[in-house]
Amino acid sequence: MQQLSRPARRALLVLHVATSVSWLGVTLGLLALSITGWTTSSPEMAAVAYRAMKIFGDWLVLPLAFSALVTGLVLSLGTPWGLARHRWVYVKFWLTLVTVLLSVFSLRPGIDRLAAEATTGTPAPDIGLVIAPAVASATYFFLTAISVLKPWGPTRRGRRLREDRAAEGRARRVPGNGRAGAGAS
Repeated sequence: MQQLSRPARRALLVLHVATSVSWLGVTLGLLALSITGWTTSSPEMAAVAYRAMKIFGDWLVLPLAFSALVTGLVLSLGTPWGLARHRWVYVKFWLTLVTVLLSVFSLRPGIDRLAAEATTGTPAPDIGLVIAPAVASATYFFLTAISVLKPWGPTRRGRRLREDRAAEGRARRVPGNGRAGAGAS
C-alpha cells in the first residue's frame, strides 16, 4: 500500500484514537450497566439496565469496533509501522480482530437476549454479561498501553526489512566522499 500523506495520516490517527477510546468508553458503560443489572434487587432497575445495554449494543459497539479495526489497519498499512513489522502492531491487530468478533458473536447476542427478557419483565441476570465487558475493558486498556509504549521491538520480518534497507543504504554510498550513513550521495 502506498504511504499516506502526512495530513491524511494525522487525520486518520485522530479518527483511530477517537474511535478506540470511544469503544473503551462504551464498554465501560456496558460494564456499569451489567453490574447494575446483576446486583440490583429491583427487577425494574435490571430491565432498564439491560434495555440501555441494547441501545449501546445496537448503535455504538459495532460501528466503533469496526471503525477502530479499519482505521488501525489502514494506519498500519499506510505508514512505516506496517502490519507485521513490529510485534506491538501485530498483537494489537489480532487482539482487536478477536474482540470485534467476540462483540459480534457473543456480546451482542447476550445483550439482545437479556433485553428481550427485560421487555417481558423476566430478566435473568447473566454473569457472562458482567465478565464480557470487564474482559473487553481490560483488553482495550492493554491495547492502549501497547500503543503508547510500543514494546517488544520488530518482528523477524521487520528486522529483515530493516537490514535490507541498511544494506541498500550502504550500497548507495559514494566511495571516498567521507560521508557515512544510509542514503548519502
